[in-house]
Amino acid sequence: MKRPNWDEYFMEMAEVTAKRSTCLRRSVGAVIVQERHIMAAGYNGAPRGIMHCDERGGCLRERLGVPSGERHELCMALHAEQNAIVQAAALGQSIEGATMYITHQPCVICAKMIINAGIKRIIVREGYPDQLSVDILAEAGLKIVMLGSII
Repeated sequence: MKRPNWDEYFMEMAEVTAKRSTCLRRSVGAVIVQERHIMAAGYNGAPRGIMHCDERGGCLRERLGVPSGERHELCMALHAEQNAIVQAAALGQSIEGATMYITHQPCVICAKMIINAGIKRIIVREGYPDQLSVDILAEAGLKIVMLGSII
């Protein structure tokens, strides 16, 4: 068995975190790492105390035929990146200069939060149909690194 490098190791952690997702369309996990220590983790799902989509009888965006990557305001869930950033804040953890490992490329809303949170490196496993996210991150000096390449 090959020992994973650090990026592979923390991406595996993000993939395990995604297993907690309650989203019916896409399971996403995110892990924020600083100096090889996990500072926070998050997955996509409804806010605390709010019913999940499976409890509501399905996904509103799915029912409305909203394509992936569009109309995020119609979603009941917080994204994995948002939950990880909120968790770090709730725990009083500084994530300035950290790396975020995400199973999927962030949307534009999460990209803006990542920039303002001071995260300096983004590693993803899969893409996502949101070019504006890539453009905004690039303008802020952040590149999305897909394990094995750069987006």
